[in-house]
This record gives sequence, C-alpha cells and structure tokens, in this order.
Amino acid sequence: MSQDAYFQPGDLKKFGQITEWQEEMGKKFFDYYNSVFQEGALTEREKALIALAVAHTVQCPYCIDAYSSACLTKGADEEQMMEAVHVAAAIRSGSSLVFGVQMMNHVKKVSM
Repeated sequence: MSQDAYFQPGDLKKFGQITEWQEEMGKKFFDYYNSVFQEGALTEREKALIALAVAHTVQCPYCIDAYSSACLTKGADEEQMMEAVHVAAAIRSGSSLVFGVQMMNHVKKVSM
C-alpha cells in the first residue's frame, strides 16, 4: 500500500487519541462506547458480529479491521462473520430497492 493512501491500518491504534483536541467529548464518547459493548441482553460476541455487519454497511475500513479481530477474540468463526456481512449486504440492498416504491409512486403520479 502506498504511503499516501487515505486509509492507513496503523491509524486504528491512534483512535484513542481523538480526546487530544476535545477531551471532554472524547471521554464521554469512550465511556458510552465501552458501556455499549459490555455483556448485556446480547453477548459480547453477538455485539461484535453486529458491529462487523454495520462496519461493512458504513464501509469503514478501520471498523472492519477492528471488528474482524474482535469477532475472532470473542469466539466467532469465519462462517458466522461472513453470514453477518451477508445480512448487512441484504439490508443495504433492500434499503436501496425499497426506494423503488417512491420512484413507482412518482412515475404513476406524473404519468397520469
């Protein structure tokens, strides 16, 4: 990978530094973030799989790296991880297709 690429995998390790320029908000974010990923009604493994799916939906390469590792650490296997990615892909494509209803409504309205 060229050094001038926008995505630098090593930058993921710098994520904790976002508090440097706005400590109060950064701390609030990390307090919330860490609370969200604690075991609750969902296991930490389930939350990691959800995060992996969302990471693919929002196309965040840093999140994909982080949650691929988290999934493995929390006991998910490759098949479960890929299934989570397919769930994300199905929702993403479905959300695009459902806008087809708006297009159909518009075309029917202007064609009358």
